[in-house]
Amino acid sequence: MQTQLSDEFKDTPAGREAEGILRKCVHCGFCTATCPTYQVLGDELDGPRGRIYLMKQVLEGHEPTRRTQIHLDRCLTCRNCETTCPSGVDYGHLVEIGRRIVEERVPRPGGERAVRWLLKEGLTSPLFAPAMKLGQAVRPLLPAALKAKVAVKSGPGAHRWPTREHARAVLLLAGCVQPAMLPNINSATARVLDAAGIQTLVAKEAGCCGAIRLHLNDPEGGLDDMRRNIDAWWPLVSSGRVEAIVMNASGCGVTVKDYGHALAHDPAYADKARRIAELTRDLSELLPELVPLLRERLQPHGTTPLAFHPPCTLQHGQNLRGLVETHLPALGFEVKLAPHESNLCCGSAGTYSVLQPEMAITLRDRKLAQLAPLKPQVIVSANVGCIQHLQSGTATPVRHWVEVLDEALR
Repeated sequence: MQTQLSDEFKDTPAGREAEGILRKCVHCGFCTATCPTYQVLGDELDGPRGRIYLMKQVLEGHEPTRRTQIHLDRCLTCRNCETTCPSGVDYGHLVEIGRRIVEERVPRPGGERAVRWLLKEGLTSPLFAPAMKLGQAVRPLLPAALKAKVAVKSGPGAHRWPTREHARAVLLLAGCVQPAMLPNINSATARVLDAAGIQTLVAKEAGCCGAIRLHLNDPEGGLDDMRRNIDAWWPLVSSGRVEAIVMNASGCGVTVKDYGHALAHDPAYADKARRIAELTRDLSELLPELVPLLRERLQPHGTTPLAFHPPCTLQHGQNLRGLVETHLPALGFEVKLAPHESNLCCGSAGTYSVLQPEMAITLRDRKLAQLAPLKPQVIVSANVGCIQHLQSGTATPVRHWVEVLDEALR
């Protein structure tokens, strides 16, 4: 796609990056077939091709409108379109640039600004944990919309962390909301790795991966989160003590793997960020090595039918497919994908389920309807947002796959 950037953008890093991305786009429309919002709404401007056209107009000097902003807001940033695109268009980076420019030029209504500020500051605040505890205490009394965002309180074993030391060690990003919402995911990860002879370390100074602020159009705040994490991890990384930085939330994983790109123009952090990105692994990437190490540690657990929902950040953002559904069966689990639309987003998408609740619930129910024919005892996924969002629409337990594996080791 040919574009003529306006003078305002043609000599900026963002403008040059956007121009390079747009050059790859041939406007073929394959992406519309796999875009969740286009599938639901049928509007060209609510699909990748239409949104690219809107962003191209802005970069060429056309003034964006509130309508432009609304169409970009409706994008889940699931990156399914990237997986489908035959030209390799980097839509994820392009939409971040486009949203940032539009955000600077189109004032939002006061209510929207307030909600976005609360999400950006609240989800990454130390006050989130006590707020979640309070919500769990009064959960039965909450209205349905708020109740859906409050996780059921975890059992006492959720914080049981292994105490053995091992020669092999990895770093784990605890995350910003996961320790308060679903703490058993982190401790289960540590217990499973401990059973395989790998110690899990957590740098207390590390926090949000940066995705929340980045996706709420606060790029500088997102970059500050990234720098803080790099500073927290670097002593262990530079010493050679850890062999990988492990992510058990695929949304964090896709962001941390992008640190090298995000901080490429920061002379103080570019090299460190690139190294951090190189060391980052989704937990599922360790499964091929873990299977032979764990096989002898498994207790008889019968056959538990599991339906696996692969998060978009795993299958599209990180291009990781087949690991969970291939390697968990080698440990005696029956794992199945939805027969149709396993590639589509469940509607969680970080803060999207709060900002776009109607679309998020439509996609959630569509996803659960596709999983229902499998008649699973448990639905498993690999991202805290997907797990909580799906759980709000079904009585079937929804868990992280590592929690199911951990229970089989006891």
